[in-house]
Amino acid sequence: MKAYTVGVADDHSLMRQGLVELVNSFGNYQVVFQAGNGSELIEYIEKAILPDIILLDINMPGKDGFETALWLKQYHPGIKVIAVSMLSSEAAILRMLRNGVSGYILKMSDAGDLKEALDSVMKKGFHYSQLLTGHLLHAIQKGENNKPPVLELTEREIEFLKYACTEMTYREIAGKMFVSPRTVDGYRDNLFEKLNVQTRVGLAIFAIKNAIVSIELDAVSRAMS
Repeated sequence: MKAYTVGVADDHSLMRQGLVELVNSFGNYQVVFQAGNGSELIEYIEKAILPDIILLDINMPGKDGFETALWLKQYHPGIKVIAVSMLSSEAAILRMLRNGVSGYILKMSDAGDLKEALDSVMKKGFHYSQLLTGHLLHAIQKGENNKPPVLELTEREIEFLKYACTEMTYREIAGKMFVSPRTVDGYRDNLFEKLNVQTRVGLAIFAIKNAIVSIELDAVSRAMS
């Protein structure tokens, strides 16, 4: 069985060492370096230590996971990245997807979840869980040019879709659109059905894939930096 190489970046030494030991225990994965932040990770990469997968924390001093994922996407797109974080917010997940990660799992996940994520990324190129909408993530990561089924989205639904990709609450979106919260709930539910997604993250991934909100999302990312 082929052994895949793994890099681990996490600023908490106990968490990092625990990940290293856990990954090495899987048998077909071997950790080749561990870093305390994104800058240290990049130093290893620039020394030509190029793992198959990187397990990447988000909240790190210096160069954080957002910046590091984007750097890897730009300079080493062949390296798969799995975000391993305490952050479960839609904003964090969405930003990491935009920055090129192949999967996203929470630190409270068990060993089986981590093993499944590693295996999925190596076999399929991506990993999805309840946090992600898998087929849309796959389309983004692969850069597929296939057009989605013809969808009859109204102007108001498209307007709502753009707002849904920000950090606004649904009540705040209702205020921006000058409609009632119940009307906004209707836009959301109609889009869930039309786009065959079940979460706000799914809506946002669809919008990214179809270039509906690329400019708006870049602005959100800068504001969050």
